[in-house]
Amino acid sequence: MNIEFFGAAQQVTGSLTLLRACGKTIMIDCGLQQGGDDLPSNQHLPLKATEVDVVLLTHAHIDHSGKIPMLFKDGYRGDVHCTDATADLCSIMLMDSAFIQENDAEWQTRKALRAGRDPVEPLYTAQDATEALQHFVLHHYDEQFQLFPGISCRFADAGHLLGSASIELWVFEDDKTTKLVFSGDIGNTDQPIISDPEYLFDADVVVMESTYGNRKHDGHVATTRQRADELKQIVQQTFAKGGNVIIPSFSVGRTQEILYIFRYLYYNDDFSVPVFVDSPLSVKATGVFSRNIIGYFDEEAMAVFDDGQNPITFPSLICITKTEDSKSLNYRREPSVIISSSGMCEAGRIRHHLKHNLWRSESTIVFTGYQAPGTLGEKIENGSRSVRIFGEDIAVRARICKLEGISGHADKDGLLHWLSSFNPKPDTVFVVHGEASTACSFTEEIKGLGYNAICPKSGDSYQIVI
Repeated sequence: MNIEFFGAAQQVTGSLTLLRACGKTIMIDCGLQQGGDDLPSNQHLPLKATEVDVVLLTHAHIDHSGKIPMLFKDGYRGDVHCTDATADLCSIMLMDSAFIQENDAEWQTRKALRAGRDPVEPLYTAQDATEALQHFVLHHYDEQFQLFPGISCRFADAGHLLGSASIELWVFEDDKTTKLVFSGDIGNTDQPIISDPEYLFDADVVVMESTYGNRKHDGHVATTRQRADELKQIVQQTFAKGGNVIIPSFSVGRTQEILYIFRYLYYNDDFSVPVFVDSPLSVKATGVFSRNIIGYFDEEAMAVFDDGQNPITFPSLICITKTEDSKSLNYRREPSVIISSSGMCEAGRIRHHLKHNLWRSESTIVFTGYQAPGTLGEKIENGSRSVRIFGEDIAVRARICKLEGISGHADKDGLLHWLSSFNPKPDTVFVVHGEASTACSFTEEIKGLGYNAICPKSGDSYQIVI
């Protein structure tokens, strides 16, 4: 049995791991690099697509799923196993990603032709994404199923995103069974909407993420009431000055959590303010959340649902899909809350709203998640006095806030708690999905706690001997 690391190894994004066992090649996640990671590696897969026997997908975020259409473009025709909700989210996210790939290639081709170079081919097309989606095989949490003779699998709730999973694999080879666990992204506890991570108790080999492995979440806010109070105060203070509240937010997951809080304020505090969701993908994702409630939402959100209400909608919510409606938001005289993607401000309509609001001292920019090094969001959050947007220097005079207690990732303590549930300790722990310094420091931390821990680099291969 052999395990190989090709993505999110001493990097935050682009998860892709290969397990070779029982004569089969199993791919766990197939993600795109994003943000400040090594983007040129997006152009290639680490092996021929036809060499892969099956794909297991932890969740729908593009840094875990975004290369799946490329796999099919290159000839793969096997199954992609995931949870029901992950498949539902991928049905919109992979098509959206394909649209971006096609548009980017068209823009680059125009430049290339003017310079006398060859046209640029997209990483994949909508047709490739459509082909891929036809091969998704859906599962419920806790359903153990056989992949191949000698290999079985189960998805456990990772508490990170609707449908997100840790993967348990049982491999019977050489007259013994080896159990491997792939954490996927481990969620923070007490988050809006979705359940806490499920803790697993036995494994011979663990592959775990380390995104926040070197830090703790500041000012952890444990309850919806506290999160709502914090957000309400930000909005009230900004509106009193006549400014807008601009919330860069990931379309899938974070946007719906914020809507859940605004819905709470609307019905519990009679706090009615215009909240615009300005992202076609966010609007579609909100629909996916609304039809994947049972089996995925936590007790608090289910209580709202059982009372006959939708936990993420309310009367003062306005969803924007048309470009002209998006543009008109920046000419409204009344203060507004505008939630728009992308979460790290690297693309999408959020850049237009930042261009119109960053220079206004009366406005507030509210960050709700991790900002990768080198991204526009990271520059704004870390105090840049000016940033460049659409070729124009924009002064940063707006108030910059971070909504605490709403991170989708477990922090250092949460990761250690998740790992400590394994009893006895696994024989080997591979630490992935973190910046190089973070992954390596977390590896040293758990070595000090008695774990045999390894921090692989991209391309590293290890033989599993138990």
